[in-house]
Formats: sequence, structure tokens, C-alpha cells
Amino acid sequence: FVSYQVEILDWKTKKQLCFLDKVEPNATIREIRLMFHKLYPRWYPARQSIKLDPKGKSLRDEEILQHLPVGTTATLYFKDLGPQIGWTMVFLIEYTGPLFIYFLFYFRMPFVYGLDERFTSSPHPVVNLACICHSFHYIKRLIETVFVHRFSHGTMPLRNIVKNCLYYWGFAAWLAYYINHPLYTPPSYGKKQINFAVIMFLLCEAGNFSIHVALSDLRRNGSKTRKIPYPTKNPFTWLFFFVSCPNYTYEVGTWISFTIMTQCVPVGLFTLLCFIQMTIWAKDKHCTYLREFKDYPSLRMSIIPFLL
Repeated sequence: FVSYQVEILDWKTKKQLCFLDKVEPNATIREIRLMFHKLYPRWYPARQSIKLDPKGKSLRDEEILQHLPVGTTATLYFKDLGPQIGWTMVFLIEYTGPLFIYFLFYFRMPFVYGLDERFTSSPHPVVNLACICHSFHYIKRLIETVFVHRFSHGTMPLRNIVKNCLYYWGFAAWLAYYINHPLYTPPSYGKKQINFAVIMFLLCEAGNFSIHVALSDLRRNGSKTRKIPYPTKNPFTWLFFFVSCPNYTYEVGTWISFTIMTQCVPVGLFTLLCFIQMTIWAKDKHCTYLREFKDYPSLRMSIIPFLL
């Protein structure tokens, strides 16, 4: 067979970093990353972005050298992605914070609200219910992280963890402060409003979990190949008939129900931000599906059936 020569340049300076001789034609990008790592130990594979063009997209691990639009002397570009952290650890850190931060306000620690008698009075029943629901949501997320999720990308830049934690932990503190405040006002329509919200909350949580399991099952054999997700016998997955990312639809539904349950403005603002962010993610995934699959179901929208 004809062996390849691979030249790897710095994506910014175009300076040659290494020259790999006698590389097999069926070598994958992952194998090239490992060869590069041997020469530069500080740049472990997860930290490397290997590209065909300095401003192009990173090549996937499974792509094969001879299938790329290069000659027998291939020029690739390297970009340092910086220190990385595994996605499982990212989610564990992000979701553990809100779980414990909420309890600081729920138990009305003296340094939060003070020691005045009216600040130590028994909370309204909906406050207890809100704590149960909030805790359930994040415990569910932690369980999914460990036992359900299969990540297509193994790591995330370490610098992003600070930004993500500020978002999740900060909002958890903001919501908890107002929901558990001694002067908190319960929902206007009382038990009817609360009961409706709890039922909606539980249905959305069950739906979100069902979608995560269905998506995980697509990669049960460890494959990272993208597949079209379809509804299963589980009724909660039937939302796949209408949207590409029903997990986001259910997630937004969860926070809408929590907003109705608590009738708290900060929760409503958090829900709105969640909806905006998840719509961006859903549209991006929807476009990827349309680009990769010619037979992708035409009825599906990104996140809201028939609308968005």
C-alpha cells in the first residue's frame, strides 16, 4: 500500500509542529492524535483540535485519512483547546451545587434571613413541596448523568465550568431566596393551582427521563454514529413524531410547571432563559439532523410542535 506523510502545522502561526512519516492510509484521526501526543505529551488527545483548514471544523476521531480530501502528503492544522474536563464530571458539579444551595435557603440559615421570630416561622406547605420538586429534579439529573447519558463528546474546556456553575448555582440561590423567604406569598388560586402544577411537573419529568433513555438506547453498543431517534412503545416518546428534541420540550415544561407552582417572578425569568437557550440548542440539532439525513421526518419542528 501507499503510505501517507502527515504534516501538522500550528493553526495560527502555520509553523510546522511535526512531520509523521509512513502513516497507514486507514489510520483514523484518533490514531493521528495519539501519534501527536507521543511527540507533545502535554497536548493529550482530548485537548487537540485537528483540522483540514485553519478556520474549519475539527475532524472527528473516526474519520479515516485516505477518505479525506488530501494527497499522500497531508497537511493538517492543530489547535490547542486548553485543559479539558469530562462531561460526566461537568454535569455532576453543575447539578450537585443547586441541590445543596437550595437547602441553605429552605432551612432558613441565620446568615440568610436573620434570627427575627417572624423569620423562623413555619413555611407555607407549597414551600415544602417546591423543595421536594427542586431536589427531585436535580437528583434525577445526577442519576441520569451516571447511569443514562452517553456523550458524543468526551470532554469540555475546563474554563467553561466556571461559567456553567455560575449559571446553575447562581439561579438556584436566586430562586431559593424568594421561594423560601418568610414573606413569600403563596399562589393566588391555592391548592388547585398547586395540584395542577405538580401533576404537570411529574409528567414532564417522566417525559424528559423517557427521552433520555430512548436517546441512550441509540448508542447502547458504544457507537458515536448519529441516528434518527424514533418514538418507542413508551407514550412519552411519541413527542418524537412532532419535534426533534422532546427532551428540551419536557425540560421547559418542567420549569413552566415549577413557575406555576411557586408563582415566583425569578422562577419565571429562569424559565424564559431556559427556553431561549434550549431553543438555540434544539434548532442547531434539528438543522444537523436535516443536513445529515435526507429521509428525516418532515413533520418535525425543533422544540414546539407545529410552531418552532
